[in-house]
Amino acid sequence: MSVSVARQERVRPALPRVPALAVLNYFLVGYRRTWRAGVFSSFLLPVLTMVGFGIGVGAYIQQGVGGVRYLDWIVPGLIASTALQVAIGDSTWPVFGNFQWTKIYLAQSAAPPRVGDILAGHLLFVLFRVLTTVAAFLLVTALFGALRSPWALVVPAVVALLGLAVAGPTFAYTASVSSDSWLAMLFRFGVIPMTLFAGVFFPVESLPGALRWLAYATPLWHAVDLCRAATLGVTPQWSVAGHLLYLAAWALVGVLLAHRAFRRRLVV
Repeated sequence: MSVSVARQERVRPALPRVPALAVLNYFLVGYRRTWRAGVFSSFLLPVLTMVGFGIGVGAYIQQGVGGVRYLDWIVPGLIASTALQVAIGDSTWPVFGNFQWTKIYLAQSAAPPRVGDILAGHLLFVLFRVLTTVAAFLLVTALFGALRSPWALVVPAVVALLGLAVAGPTFAYTASVSSDSWLAMLFRFGVIPMTLFAGVFFPVESLPGALRWLAYATPLWHAVDLCRAATLGVTPQWSVAGHLLYLAAWALVGVLLAHRAFRRRLVV
């Protein structure tokens, strides 16, 4: 019996020495068993939306948008909005559940990982979800011939920054609410309006002045503009540095707020 136990100890995979990577490993192990449940929402549904809007609606927009075929024009917006929805989806109910229902964060905080490690590990998992979803989306859109520039290869980096820019504030928000009803309100009054009016389906310039500036204030519009410039091989409406700095500011402030909210909940 002792020989068998010793042999099992030798073949058991070693856990990462970095605590944040150990937290990431926990979420990856769980995701390995549940990834099939999210295939439709994170991959097939955006593809069906692309086919419906890009090809179906695009058939009625003969002149395209700015001389660009509507399918080619809408694809980068759908990629960015998909990344946003995956990031926020994985930063709401899973985070709330880890505090309120399964108490996973409380168990992790009782082990060596600190508050920053717990937050960083879960954020890394959210970025993993965003990147894998967008990579699959890019592959499908390439098969449709909707990527017109090799600069499309930088899209994963853009959506990773977008994912962090929205996941950080959402982690902070989720850790601060007492009921999951507030999460539904976030989608109703935040995610849906942002998706509709941040340049995904039509140019922001067609909006009235006040709504246009609200669209410019959202992190999604900046990611959409960068993704559209990359996939079409054109110059973005704003400077690349300005877009990146704006998204980085959202990410930095969001992570700091999330760390503060997590610390308030986990440190007694």
